[in-house]
Amino acid sequence: MKKYAIGVDVGGSHISCKIFNLSSKSFIERSFKALPINSRGSKDSIFDTFETLLKQPIENVGVSNIVGIGLAFPGPIDYEQGIALFRGDNSKYLSLYKINIRTELSKRLGIDKEHIRFINDATAFAVGEYFKGELSGSDRSLAITLGTGFGAAFLDKGIPVIKDDRVPKGGCLWHLSFDQTIADDYFSTRGLVSRYKYLSEKEVEGVKQIAELHAIDAMAQQVFTDFGTKLALFLKPWLQKFNVDKMVIGGNISRAFTLFEDAFKQGLAEADLKIIVNPSSKLEDSAFMGAAMLLDNDFYQSIKEQLKLM
Repeated sequence: MKKYAIGVDVGGSHISCKIFNLSSKSFIERSFKALPINSRGSKDSIFDTFETLLKQPIENVGVSNIVGIGLAFPGPIDYEQGIALFRGDNSKYLSLYKINIRTELSKRLGIDKEHIRFINDATAFAVGEYFKGELSGSDRSLAITLGTGFGAAFLDKGIPVIKDDRVPKGGCLWHLSFDQTIADDYFSTRGLVSRYKYLSEKEVEGVKQIAELHAIDAMAQQVFTDFGTKLALFLKPWLQKFNVDKMVIGGNISRAFTLFEDAFKQGLAEADLKIIVNPSSKLEDSAFMGAAMLLDNDFYQSIKEQLKLM
């Protein structure tokens, strides 16, 4: 009986995967694999990288034991059909515009195209956290990913909520206005780096460098305190509207959660929001799991209609 699914996490600079046992809801040990990818490359070079990444895991467990492949992919994509919709406003994967990724991968990998499925990367992370992470047992939850960009997914008992009066358009937060810009520019690596430079007049490469300065640098402390306070302020109306009971934070910035945790939780308390908030301990594993769970037919049927709205 086929019982393995491959969860794939697709980024702008690398792609990675892990083999997931759908029966035991656990990963196969040492099955993680990652490769750099040139998301601005040609169609063939991109699919060559996907093929190189996935052929070995398929061979390792045998194609006859593979239920299928789930891909956590950043948008814009037709997630139901697996057709890329990247345009000029997104410099990544432009050569895949209007290409049916599902059909191409099916040909190259020998996997039935109906068993190659797609989900938004932030939503995959949220789903993984619901099944075996910080959102376990939640009725209404919010997962956010803070890094290069600002990802978000609202779940109602584990089902993504995309089109509903309780959530913003598309179930996303990145595009909403905040402090004379949009959330994606403020609650992201470039936002933190930009504000540290403004306060200190010093250039840093990323959040890790600011975090390392936190113990000795008042400007670094101020940046993280501001980040936590403003994040609570920004999220407040949506946490209230959706009646969130659990929240998880992922992405690279979540590694510095302790540096903005107090300010963030104080902001929630001042808004009288009693929410369990934790950083993810699984990070990329949650995205793998959320993607792989697309091959669990009961779960897939429960979210299929939502995939059309992503």
